[in-house]
Order: sequence, then C-alpha cells, then structure tokens
Amino acid sequence: MQAQLPGTLRVHHRRFCELLPENLLWVEDPITKERILLAPGEFRGRDVQVGTHIAISPGALPRFLERYERVYGNLGKADLIVSTAGAHHRLLWMHPFMEGNGRVARLMSHAMLLEILDTGAVWSVARGLARNVQQYQTLLANCDMARRHELDGRGTLSEEALAEFTRFFLTVCTNQVAFMEGLMQPDRLRTRILLWAEEEMRMGQLPAKSGSILEAVLYRGELPRGDAGAVVGTGERQARRIVSALLEKEVLLSDSPRSPLRLRFPAALASRWMPGLFPEKPH
Repeated sequence: MQAQLPGTLRVHHRRFCELLPENLLWVEDPITKERILLAPGEFRGRDVQVGTHIAISPGALPRFLERYERVYGNLGKADLIVSTAGAHHRLLWMHPFMEGNGRVARLMSHAMLLEILDTGAVWSVARGLARNVQQYQTLLANCDMARRHELDGRGTLSEEALAEFTRFFLTVCTNQVAFMEGLMQPDRLRTRILLWAEEEMRMGQLPAKSGSILEAVLYRGELPRGDAGAVVGTGERQARRIVSALLEKEVLLSDSPRSPLRLRFPAALASRWMPGLFPEKPH
C-alpha cells in the first residue's frame, strides 16, 4: 500500500479528471437533481447515496481513510494479495469523491498489484473487471449488505459477500495473467524480436550486431552500458553507436545516460512482437 493514502487518492483523481473535458466534470445529485462541478482531487463535501448504499458522512472520511490505511498498509505479501479485493470494495464503500470513485479504485488496485507482484504492468485487473462489468457491479453491491446472520463475520457488513467478491476478483486476476501469457507467447517473444532485428539490420535500419545487444537484454533483464562493448565484441565507440540506434528505435530505454538498458515495447511494433494484442483492422 502506498504511503500517505489520502494524498495518493487525490493525485489519482486529479490526474484522471484533468484529462476530461469540462462538460464531463458536471455531476447531478441523484436526490436534489442539483448540478455540481466536480473538483479534481478534492474529497466530497456533501452526503451521497449510491443505489441503496448511503455513504459515510464527509466529516467521517478522514477517520475512515486513516483506519483503511492502517489495516491495509501493514499486511504481509500473501495477505495483501488476497486483501486487494477487500481494499477495493472498502474504498468504494467510503465513496471519497463526488464522482470517479470506481476509476480511482481500479487504479489503486492496479497500483497495489503492480507493487506487490512486480507485474511490470503487463496485465491489469481493470481490463478483466471491465469485461465482467455486470458480475463486478452485482458482487460489489452485495458487499454493501448488512451481516446476514450470526455466522456471517463479526463486522457490520456481510463477510460472505466480501469473500464471494474476493474469489471473483482473484479469478479475474489469474484470467488476465493467462490471457496475456497466451497473447505474448513469452517462449516465442525472443524469436520474434530477434527476427525483427535481423530484418532491420539487413535493410540498413540498424547497425550490425544490434541483435546481440537485444539478446543480452532479453537474457539478463537489463544490461549495464559498460557491458555493451563486450557483448558485441567491438570497441566502445561502435557499441555506443549500436545502443544509440536501438534507443532511437525506442526498443530500448534507460533512465539516464549512465543507467542500465532495458527492453521497451513500442506501440508501433506491437503487432509484430506480440501478434494478437490488438484486433486486426478491417481491410
């Protein structure tokens, strides 16, 4: 869980809303029908009701967010993976913003799994939730229900409903991992990348031995710049020329001129390196 949760939530909400046109920032109070201009990154200052769920009062938000951060910010890795679904629902249950809570919750869940599992953002639970939107919304609403009977947990809300949502949430995660694994075909990804490099070298679009640098990055995960000369077996000057060409092609990236080289997946090469990632355009 990221530090300073209230600030993190505000940043996510502000950055998302700042990209919207102004006409999409107006929301209507479902009870009073009053039109309200959404303030990006600001917690709500009025009471709200979502369906049958009456969210906590604005004055109680700081206390609930503090409790939320205390609970989900001190879990071990395994517990935090399982609890991501609970954190997702509890954030929506608090409903900290007038509008945009679902998007912020999905961004937070994506960020949590990215940090816990080091996914590299190759897959996202948000995609799976969007593809199962009806079941997602139904199970979320069920989590707002009061405790059904004496065996249904010890809190105010239904533990059985939360467990059902957690099973659904984690199943969506594993389905997205399987989907991206099948799409990328990691066992064949190296071959496709090196074939592309070979063609580029034949056409004079990349210097000779560019494929050796790419292969080293694929094998190691990242390549210190100082090792480039040894990899290609040439002088440092030629190695720098090869690295510069690959950076210019945007197939490698580096945080600074001295940082290690890492593989990059440019959108322009998506259909070549990862066929099936995007639907084919109709002819």
